[in-house]
Amino acid sequence: MAEVRDTILPAYSALGLRTAVQAGGGPGGGGGGAIQFMVQGPELERLEQYSEALRDKAKRIPGLVNVDTTLNAGKPEMSVYVDRPKASDLGVQIADAADALRLLVAGDQVMTYNEAGEQYEVHLRAEEGNRSSQAAIGSLPVPSSRLGIVSLDNVATFAHGSSPATISRMGRQRQVTLTANMLPGTSQATAQEQIVAAARELNFGPEYRADFSGRSRELNRTATAFLTAIALSFIFMYLILAAQFESWLHPVTILLSLPLTLPFALLSIIIFQQSLNIFSGLGLLVLFGVVKKNSILQIDHANQLRDTGMNTHDAVIQASRDRLRPILMTTLAFVAGMIPLVVSQGVGSATNHAIGWVVIGGQTMVLAVTLLVTPVAYSLFDEVQQAHLLRRGLAWLRPKRQVAVTAGIGD
Repeated sequence: MAEVRDTILPAYSALGLRTAVQAGGGPGGGGGGAIQFMVQGPELERLEQYSEALRDKAKRIPGLVNVDTTLNAGKPEMSVYVDRPKASDLGVQIADAADALRLLVAGDQVMTYNEAGEQYEVHLRAEEGNRSSQAAIGSLPVPSSRLGIVSLDNVATFAHGSSPATISRMGRQRQVTLTANMLPGTSQATAQEQIVAAARELNFGPEYRADFSGRSRELNRTATAFLTAIALSFIFMYLILAAQFESWLHPVTILLSLPLTLPFALLSIIIFQQSLNIFSGLGLLVLFGVVKKNSILQIDHANQLRDTGMNTHDAVIQASRDRLRPILMTTLAFVAGMIPLVVSQGVGSATNHAIGWVVIGGQTMVLAVTLLVTPVAYSLFDEVQQAHLLRRGLAWLRPKRQVAVTAGIGD
């Protein structure tokens, strides 16, 4: 895409053509720009001014290419204005003049034609020489109830101008969409923030609003939903672990290892030159599950050893020794399972790389930290719990003062 943009497009842009290079949206055509910013309002002229000013500002944002708008206002147009009093005098109905103009210029389907099992539509309209100039259109016949047939220029005047090729609407409001693509390594979140800042500088009127649409809007929704999913996953993991260990404290010890995975996951994204996207986020969720599993193995075995009468310190040390081999075996097997993802080169390999490198790098780097943090946190929380129980026991054993209250009853 970069090679086409640098070597081929300049020749076409010099001819006045609006060009762009973007990834296809699947079979049948492209899927729009990576960034789509919509401006809505009642007046098309103001929308054109706002969109052009915003496009000029967006072109100066680093990392954005192929910045353009969906409004193409340079299409030549000839408007026909019917003189209503004159048309009434000549017996020409406005609807009849419009139907004749539509039929002879745009054409209309009059029948279908069947041949060799195929059906074809047959459209009728005037020949090109009779509809390609103002004089030809002015001589088009329109029906008259008084004169039978009159030419269009007897009841109408003509004006030349330009108009948009298409007018898009959303929510019964006219809209213009700013589209842009990004160079490799450009942060979409940063680019979107700069576009919003540029739109605020234009001070749109109260009847106009601007917001992201298309892929950009869905990406923002996905980011919000993903953060919600992470928060809910922490809540559900805590509740399940609390039911499994029959304790409100041990799940906290296990879940303390999860925040430690985040910096290592980000570091692996930087080292392996990946981007932070929805797929790397899915890899982070997978990483949470593996790290949590390692902590569960340690805590569960430490609890079993304490039930046999072993003190907390010895139980933590012994549990770490006993569970080191299973943790290393499962971690190495899991990392090895990610290798086919990171070495793939076919269609969708970028998705596989984003997930695989986050899991491989994050799990490898966080392993040593979690093996140390989980036993230490378990010991500290156990000391806090024991101190709390000791204070409650002392408070229960402390003698209570008794106060006698007497009351007399009068005669």
